[in-house]
Amino acid sequence: MDNRVTVGIHQPNFMPWLGYFYKIAKSDTFIFLDDVQFTKTGSSYTNRVAINISNQSYFITIPIKRSSGTQNINETEFLNEKWKKKVIGSIQANYAKSPYFKEHKDYIFELINYRAENLADYNIHFITSISQALELNTTFAKSSQFNLSSSSTKRLVELIHLVKGDIYLSGAGGDNYQEEKIYQKNNITLTYNNMPNFNYTQPKSENFIKGLSIIDALFNVGIENLKHFFNKKGKKGKI
Repeated sequence: MDNRVTVGIHQPNFMPWLGYFYKIAKSDTFIFLDDVQFTKTGSSYTNRVAINISNQSYFITIPIKRSSGTQNINETEFLNEKWKKKVIGSIQANYAKSPYFKEHKDYIFELINYRAENLADYNIHFITSISQALELNTTFAKSSQFNLSSSSTKRLVELIHLVKGDIYLSGAGGDNYQEEKIYQKNNITLTYNNMPNFNYTQPKSENFIKGLSIIDALFNVGIENLKHFFNKKGKKGKI
């Protein structure tokens, strides 16, 4: 029996894409990196995501309050609540004719309207709720609960050890920046989250638009077909 524990670690993104949930599905424990610094300028995937608007990938963004100094994701507050109505309106306008829109819209709109004290908790609520709906058998934790002062790879290694992990599931393309020798020194196997192709029909789109929020797949594929994809643990499929 393989008793090794695979750990995925990622910032809590806003309504993330399918590959984010694939990483969760492949992890025994998934840690939300919620106490790291929010970007000083512009936006990041913690407060923006792409959806299909007029058959193009278009970012929707949560307006946030900025302090004069640095702030962590779990210290970042919303500028207002008006954005939620705007986002729901955009989704309604662009997904109303998708085959599973009526089936899932109330659930998704309820998640969007969720009230949280900070950006991290808001995103974590969305991600864990969708993961539960997908029946992903993964344990969740937040980096903030461990109160670490380390940074970079050392911080990741400490987090992995704290949850008794010995395999680290890095993001696809992470081999360009991961310090593999540090993981080896700490008896951690480094692997990468390479999600197989999962193209599906997007109404009115001639070519498949990649990298969109998971809501695009939910409205076009449906929860049961997505469960099947994740339960296959990454076998190639097209719906």
